[in-house]
Amino acid sequence: MAQVDSLLSKDLEQVVVTATKSERQLSSLPMPVTVIAKKQIQQMGSLRLSEVLAEQTGLFIVNDHGNGVQLQGFNPDYTLILVDGEPLIGRTAGTLELSRLAVGNIKQIEIVKGPSSSLYGSEALAGVINIITEQPDKMGGDVYARYGSNNTWDLSALGNFKKEKLGISLFANHYSSAGYDLTPETVGNTVSPFSNYTLQPRINYDFSENTKLKISGRLFEESQSGNYEVEETDGPALIAQTGAVHDKNLNLSLNHKFSTSLGLTARLYASGYETESLLTYDQDKSVYDESYFNQTFFRPEAILDFSFAEKHFFLVGAGMVNETVEATRYDELKKFNTKYIFGQYEFYGSDKFQVNVGGRYDAHSAYRNQFSPKLAAMYKVNSQLKLRGSVGVGYKAPDFRQLYLNFTNAVAGYSVFGSQELETNIAKLESQGQISNIFIDPSSFGLLNPESSLASNIGLLFTNNKGRTATVNFFRNDVSNLIESFPVAQKTNGQNVYSYRNLAEVFTQGAEVNVSQRVNISFGGSLKISGGYQYLEAKDKSILAKISEGSLYRRNPESLETERVSRRDYGGLLNRSKHSANLKFFYETDNKLGFNIRGMYRGRYGFNDQNGNAIIDMDDEYAKGFLLVNTSVSKSIDKWTLQTGIDNVLNFKDAQYQPGQAGRQLWIRLRYSI
Repeated sequence: MAQVDSLLSKDLEQVVVTATKSERQLSSLPMPVTVIAKKQIQQMGSLRLSEVLAEQTGLFIVNDHGNGVQLQGFNPDYTLILVDGEPLIGRTAGTLELSRLAVGNIKQIEIVKGPSSSLYGSEALAGVINIITEQPDKMGGDVYARYGSNNTWDLSALGNFKKEKLGISLFANHYSSAGYDLTPETVGNTVSPFSNYTLQPRINYDFSENTKLKISGRLFEESQSGNYEVEETDGPALIAQTGAVHDKNLNLSLNHKFSTSLGLTARLYASGYETESLLTYDQDKSVYDESYFNQTFFRPEAILDFSFAEKHFFLVGAGMVNETVEATRYDELKKFNTKYIFGQYEFYGSDKFQVNVGGRYDAHSAYRNQFSPKLAAMYKVNSQLKLRGSVGVGYKAPDFRQLYLNFTNAVAGYSVFGSQELETNIAKLESQGQISNIFIDPSSFGLLNPESSLASNIGLLFTNNKGRTATVNFFRNDVSNLIESFPVAQKTNGQNVYSYRNLAEVFTQGAEVNVSQRVNISFGGSLKISGGYQYLEAKDKSILAKISEGSLYRRNPESLETERVSRRDYGGLLNRSKHSANLKFFYETDNKLGFNIRGMYRGRYGFNDQNGNAIIDMDDEYAKGFLLVNTSVSKSIDKWTLQTGIDNVLNFKDAQYQPGQAGRQLWIRLRYSI
């Protein structure tokens, strides 16, 4: 008979802060939260945040102007990415490139799915991913070196110093790769060579037991290079590209406890993100194209938390955001200003019942004001089973890109225009003879409306003292005026012109199941088995209405006869998989030999309308599903750990739909713990 694993209760007592902006035990939260601990990240051997998130239930890494995360059927721009509670900026087409984030100094990653707008604002309509970094609360550190396929190097060092009231930590990382090419028949790599550096210092100083100061920063620098071929009037020309990314931020936080029931936190956060790109003709080094993008973000915020007795906890806060964007893709400097207040009340009525109520009010300089409330509750049925649910209102205003973008990719040849720039630029391209076909009348797009959603989650949490946990969560998001990119016209070069429009009413809904079992092995060691599955539907309600009316048609590819589209035929919104799953095995012996194997499956997903009726309803409009398998083995001796692994064991490649998958990757890593 397997022994009871004491590690299970330890996992359940993990402390998280993202869901409520206050420290709470994971098992006590009334909303779905996933925690990825440092040990699991090390066992996986992952290098970047994108690799860690790709293995989590219900999260997809989608390659759209970078590697972004899709959550509960929402595109990457609806998920807020935080580092120690502060947002990262610098999105391209709504996608925040997750490979910018090294994982060597991460303590844990907290993922809150569903309505989070009441505490975090409009960018958190789908959820929040908060990266919690190591605190300098002890002496020590780690040094890592990893080498892998495609001449990929990752070098990291983390040092912590702690003496009395002062704590100092410094994390440094270098990451580089020679890139790879999935289409050798064309000029240029799928992913070009790059090299980047990350530096994250932190200083903690305790003036007293009740007054604590934290200062942290992050500096990220990346350089890239590559070659492309473009068509000129006198034939193809080779283009050389160089690019750079600069990402920096500073975070100051001062916390004072007036008493055990009253505390105040003042935060000041400033961030800047810059990119620059230069394209030159390889033959004579003359400039083909040059561009830049600069974004700034500045936010002061104050939070007051207080409690009455042991059952009532309050949190109120206020802040202001000043944001600017200046780029070659915009005609002038753009500015946004937002002032906000938020509040939250937690009531612990008894050992069996908890309630969390919150709300946030945003006053935006360019859009209407918005109030976003939420309600969450949990009921303890018995010692092993808990019922929990949450409902909330989300809000997202159109951003600079969706309104004012004026961009043409100099190499690929496609164009993207904000809704306010579309009609003028289409007319300009027509006059130049660059438009071959118009799919949608540009004048019909009009002004974009803000998006709003009503989101709900309800589920069960099961735990027992035999090392078993299980969660089931059902979710539904009803979105009005969802903003999506859409092809408007086709150019004579075969590329499309894209813009943005509101899809009047959209919903995403589904269910997520996670199960894990940890057992001690009789011949030594511990085995943890976990699995997850998500079912997802994401559809446009106006399309479903047309199907019900019998007014949506297609041509049968075999009989060539026109037929009505049925509800069963409609595949929903692009790039959403109805089925996905994962299965993982982590085994560790008593003498510190570890082995794991992880499998992630993503079902087929709609990618492009082929028959001209503007929806996904034919088999050839889907990208095929795929299975990724990763594995690693490690051995620790004293302070040294040697680890080797294979990512993408089955060598899955798909240059058209999954260019971010480089094929089978072999690697080896050495770690020394100080």
